Parts: sequence; structure tokens; C-alpha cells
Amino acid sequence: MDVLVIAATEAEIKPFLGLPVQRRQGMDTLITGVGMVATALALGERLASTRYDLLLNVGVAGSFDRAIQLGEVVWVVEDIFSELGVEDGERFIDSEAAGLTPCTFYSRYSHPSVENLRSCKGITVNTVHGNDAAIKAVVERLSADVESMEGAAVFQAAQHFGIPALQVRAISNYVERRNKASWQLAQAVENLNRWLMNFTRNMEWPEHRLNTKI
Repeated sequence: MDVLVIAATEAEIKPFLGLPVQRRQGMDTLITGVGMVATALALGERLASTRYDLLLNVGVAGSFDRAIQLGEVVWVVEDIFSELGVEDGERFIDSEAAGLTPCTFYSRYSHPSVENLRSCKGITVNTVHGNDAAIKAVVERLSADVESMEGAAVFQAAQHFGIPALQVRAISNYVERRNKASWQLAQAVENLNRWLMNFTRNMEWPEHRLNTKI
């Protein structure tokens, strides 16, 4: 099993990268840079020349749902390019409804390491939300649980290249007006890497199966 671990920044997976190489056998890493464009470019370049059995996107995320604890590790099974579309006065029409291109992507890959995690719906954004009116509007429109700046780009690349994908994120903050004093970034990174290290210890598993939780 050859797995590509994808993260936007080195800091998000630094403890994992510190493991001896032999403990990461069968797992390549790709640090893409922040944002959907950087992620798409880096993934496109890598996947054009190297084949993997699984794309594993990991990182931190913000949560719209206050029932999700800061630091909690979650499994993102659906992700949407929330800003991709057109405006018609006060109405937003997503790119798929407008007849342009798909904007919603799913992960139907399941593995024992994620089945005890909370499954979530994510959105992928260029601008992290920090305005009350905008937060209310996007939650009403999409009923999202979490947001990141890369997730849907990984899912789209996985679909394009025909490779299964998982997205696992740890919640560093709630989506609200920017207040870094309330973030739990260190705890989120610690918990994410604990999960990732456990994943490395359980690399051998039966053939992947469809995720029936979606």
C-alpha cells in the first residue's frame, strides 16, 4: 500500500515528519502550500508521474459546529468549493447549478482508523470566514461543519486520477471573528499527529470498502 500524505504546511505534520524513515515506510509526504490553487498544482505535478493507492489529506480546520470540541480529530467525507459559482443579485448560484463545473466532492473510502471519528461536511474557501453575517449565510446555505483551504482540491484531484482519498482534520478554532487567543492550535496538531502515527502502525488492511456513512 502506497500512501501520499498531503498537508498544506510542514508545521501541521511536524511530529509525523520527525519519525524515523523506516516507520514511515510506504508513506510519501507532500507539502503543498496553503490554498486550493497551490494544492492543485502540487498534486497535479506529483500524480502525473507517481501512482498511489491512497491520498490522505491531513491538517487543521475551523469548525462552525460548537458541539465539536477544539482539538477534536474529525473525518471529512464531503467537501465543497463554497465560493465557486455566480451571483444573481442577492442570490448565489453554485457552479454546478449554473451548469459550469462540479463543486461538491465526496470520499467514499473507509478504513478502521477513521470509523470512530465524527464524520463531517466541509467547505473549502479562499477567504477564511470571520464575519458574522457571512458565517450565518454560508451555514444556512451549505450546512457545513468545518472549513479548510485545501480539502475539496484534494478530493477533486483524487476523482480525476481515480485514486481513493481520505481527509482527516483536527479542529484548531471555531469559525468566528478572528480571535487567535482562543485557538487551540498546538492541541489540534498534537491530536492530529497522534492519529496519523496510529495510522502508520496499521498500514496493512483489507481492500478498501465504500463508506456507508455518507
